[in-house]
Amino acid sequence: MPQMAPISWLTLFFIFSITLILFNMKIYYCNIFSLPQLSQSLTFKKNMLNWKW
Repeated sequence: MPQMAPISWLTLFFIFSITLILFNMKIYYCNIFSLPQLSQSLTFKKNMLNWKW
């Protein structure tokens, strides 16, 4: 059974690593992130709790 040279393993490692990085970058940057509305960010809901220790 033939064996692979170390340079072939290194080449395979780099190809799979670059493929993984590119695939993850594609997923991350192709998603459209919705920004919160300005009116929602200005209204804060305050929950005032008086703790009695």
